[in-house]
Amino acid sequence: MSVLSVTCCVLLFLSFIVEGSVHEYRGERFVAKGTAFVVHGGSEGIYSSRPGYFNESSALPANGDSYIRFEKIVFRRTEEFSNFTSGLVQAIVFEVEDRETIGGSAYGGQRAICCTADLAKLGACKQGVVIHRPSTKDSSWPHVFGVSFNAYELDATLPLRSIKVTKTGMYNLYFIHCDPNLKDVVIEGKTIWKNPTGYLPGRMAPLMNFYGFMSLAFVILGLFWFYQYARFWKEVFPLLNCITLVITLGMFEMALWYFDYAEFNETGLRPVGITVWAVTFGTVKRTVARLIILMVSMGYGVVRPTLGGLTSKVIMLGVTFFLASEVLELVENVGAVSDLSGKARLFLVLPAALLDAFFIIWIFKSLSATLNKLQAKRMMVKLDIYRKFTNALAVAVIVSVGWICYELYFKSNDVYNEHWQNAWVIPAFWQVLSFSLLCIICALWAPSQNSMRYAYSDDVGEEFDRDESSLTLVKTSAMPWKDVRSATESRPVQANDNESNGDVEEDKTA
Repeated sequence: MSVLSVTCCVLLFLSFIVEGSVHEYRGERFVAKGTAFVVHGGSEGIYSSRPGYFNESSALPANGDSYIRFEKIVFRRTEEFSNFTSGLVQAIVFEVEDRETIGGSAYGGQRAICCTADLAKLGACKQGVVIHRPSTKDSSWPHVFGVSFNAYELDATLPLRSIKVTKTGMYNLYFIHCDPNLKDVVIEGKTIWKNPTGYLPGRMAPLMNFYGFMSLAFVILGLFWFYQYARFWKEVFPLLNCITLVITLGMFEMALWYFDYAEFNETGLRPVGITVWAVTFGTVKRTVARLIILMVSMGYGVVRPTLGGLTSKVIMLGVTFFLASEVLELVENVGAVSDLSGKARLFLVLPAALLDAFFIIWIFKSLSATLNKLQAKRMMVKLDIYRKFTNALAVAVIVSVGWICYELYFKSNDVYNEHWQNAWVIPAFWQVLSFSLLCIICALWAPSQNSMRYAYSDDVGEEFDRDESSLTLVKTSAMPWKDVRSATESRPVQANDNESNGDVEEDKTA
């Protein structure tokens, strides 16, 4: 019951913080930052407009223009604090490279966003407004405009405006005022951020094509696997059914992600329903894949017919990993992750990371035991497959650790999201790595006419062990030599009738 409650709370929370290129403001309050009061209106990577395409009256996607549009932005104050004419409530749009043009300081003191009395005395700005200077690259930037409240006026509305984007970059929007009497003001309305190809944020735009290619890759892998499965269905054992399930889940996941981004690109709003399904299919796929790798490492279906007493522990680990990953993925993909504090994000990331580490330790520990067992029983065919499987897993883990180090380095050196055009590579890498490992597993255990020899059975090596032990017992007995010879020759061998008769005759003469 507690798990259901947590899931409902998460979904309810996500329904109010949908992230997208249409940024909606529903009564957000201004937060004090020094002498200024600020609301963050959004940050998006935007590609420059295609030449000759910009049209301020157009709202259709994929028409070649890029802009930031303000629609029905209204500031509201309470009647209790409405008996005065206020200072400006301003909107500031700037490209991240021009961040130093916002704010200033007097006599080398602390940097301030609002113009202070000391700065006003120097003639650098007008007291009570946001300090800004023209960009050295384009004097029309940053864009700063605002509106004030007249006496006894409860609402102040920004005029409709579209800002043309002619340079590719990471753009930021802040609503700022410098009047302490307006501390209870709230903002309502929305802004629309558009790229040349649609409403999909620039940092996410390459992912739509990526998931399109991944969908095609899964279809190709699925066609190969299902063809082999249909040809040799009589040779199929339980492990192959599990691999089939992972491939099917992967095909659904990639297709859902593609449609999710395509819908996002058309409307500017994240389609929550499709996103939740895509996240869920992906989480189920990753959970099942980890469980399959763990069970194979334990020798299930290949060396042992069941997991015995370990079954409940494996299931418990899988369920725990699914819940931790599902919550993390929902918050990261459906909700605005920038709204979470560092501690809250760590609270979500840490359980999934620890469970992943536990999976890896258990897998390699089980693989070591299985390899020793296969070598001791001289099951050379299975031993060769397991060695290749172990090598593939080891390479995947080493590459993963290396990529995690690169990801940490990338994020620590990109505080202002200036490298947003390359950010899509980070999530794409994990999809490619998991797909590559799946391809290796499919190659090692592809259905064939010899599939059942890889399934759990009494191998030649086991027969060899039994024969060897029986020979030892015979040799230590007090039987005459010809009786021992007869006992050893009584094992099934391919021989013609003449040779058999000759052996019998020889025994008689002896």
